[in-house]
Amino acid sequence: MMPDEIRASHILRSTESRSKEIALKEINDIKAELNSGADFAELARGHSECPSGNRGGDLGSFKRGNMVPEFEKAAFGLDVNSISDVVKTDFGYHLIHRTE
Repeated sequence: MMPDEIRASHILRSTESRSKEIALKEINDIKAELNSGADFAELARGHSECPSGNRGGDLGSFKRGNMVPEFEKAAFGLDVNSISDVVKTDFGYHLIHRTE
């Protein structure tokens, strides 16, 4: 059964202030650090361009329909304590960590 509400964190590399190619390279570099065992919250604090970065990327709990469709589909599709592949939205490129 799919939950109607989850809690997640994310890291955003925006495409507003840089090219899509550069933002994608940056988020892939961050993903490589995560794959090597780096802490998600620490990387979010250092690299996320979302205000949630100050909270380790924590977005709090959110319900279906509260996020853009691409982000929501990826977040709700994750198992608890797992991290998404790179997700592209109109805001840029995200890595999502489902925490609850």
